[in-house]
Amino acid sequence: MIVRIAPSLLSANFAHLAEDIGKVERGGADLLHLDVMDGHFVPNISFGPLVVDAVRKVTSLPLDVHLMIEDPDRYIEAFIDAGADSIAVHLEVLPHLHRTVHLIQKLGARAGVAINPATPVSALEDIAADLNYVLVMSVNPGFGGQTFIPRSESKVRAVRELLDKQASRAVVAIDGGIEESNAAAVVAAGVEILVAGTSIFGQADPARAVRDLRATAGGRA
Repeated sequence: MIVRIAPSLLSANFAHLAEDIGKVERGGADLLHLDVMDGHFVPNISFGPLVVDAVRKVTSLPLDVHLMIEDPDRYIEAFIDAGADSIAVHLEVLPHLHRTVHLIQKLGARAGVAINPATPVSALEDIAADLNYVLVMSVNPGFGGQTFIPRSESKVRAVRELLDKQASRAVVAIDGGIEESNAAAVVAAGVEILVAGTSIFGQADPARAVRDLRATAGGRA
């Protein structure tokens, strides 16, 4: 299994964003994670397609856009046009989830579904076979720097089992409180993409933080 590291730009210094992106690139980051928040679905506001477009201009890394918003269908095309390579939408806000997932894929991006800590894994049963990835939230979404919810490890294992049962080729990502102390455990449970913000950009040397997180998680196999 290949473990991929996705630094979350929500924790980067937006006054020096290109510089921070360069640091994690030098550390071997595999993709960049961008959290889009609307102040309604989650109690915070971040940024929109213009920032994604700006990031696209300074990096060749894949951009993974996480839409923590109430009406993602209205903005999917704009984010893909801005440079998103993958888009995760929240199961909790979409009454027509299949349609949204297939729209993302039709527009040329990888489609993911994010599930909050209180959302049961069984809610993925009818969409699992259509997905490129599942994003397990290991904190309640909305703010960076939160503490990892311990039961997230068993939730990852349940998601991986559900995907395998349905012969889905989707990978499992995790977002929230990921650091060296828990990376190996969630990878052992089935995670292939580690989204990490504060534990990377909150360090004096983000490049080294990326390398250390990968080494702790098991690196590339």
